[in-house]
Amino acid sequence: MKKVIIIEDNEPLSMAFKEIVDSSDNFKVINVFHNCESAIKVINKLKPDIVLMDVELPKMNGVEGTKIIKRMLPNTFIIMVTVYENSETVFNALCSGASGYLTKNTNPNQLINALEEVLEGGAPMSINIAKMVVQSFQKSLTSILSTRETEVLTLLAAGKSYISIANLLFISKNTIKFHIKNIYDKLQVNSREDAIDKANKERLI
Repeated sequence: MKKVIIIEDNEPLSMAFKEIVDSSDNFKVINVFHNCESAIKVINKLKPDIVLMDVELPKMNGVEGTKIIKRMLPNTFIIMVTVYENSETVFNALCSGASGYLTKNTNPNQLINALEEVLEGGAPMSINIAKMVVQSFQKSLTSILSTRETEVLTLLAAGKSYISIANLLFISKNTIKFHIKNIYDKLQVNSREDAIDKANKERLI
């Protein structure tokens, strides 16, 4: 039985999620929290397999909470749940370590399927969210950068290390270095800072 915790400040919604998860054969909600701070205090003891994380929370938001929890428990999967289909929030959540992203109107079957999918190494997302993530890599149709180079530079701008980018994109660190060399050549720059600055000015990321 896989352990799930829910971090959601809307009490009726958190109880509805708990009921859905507990009705499945493979998952059990071991705790429900209404803010990140309370969850973070005890999460090392609980060691959940999966966290269902609201994005908009009082004080610390879900994106910040995700970063902290992933540092504490790197093997715990976090699925963001929100009413907001905002591409910047989506991208920040995924860059902070979230494994998937669902909207709050997700039906019971979709929720359980998402839990199962994330355990199998997938990245469950609603169709609208997936479209936005793709669109975030298509900032400029006339971009001199390839789609993969745009992905790499976007993650670099988000502060990710070469190894983190390699893991997120399922490619080797040497391949990342190859892409970065090509990015520098195409943008005619010699540093990460200059590449990010120029790409931002030219709306390439």
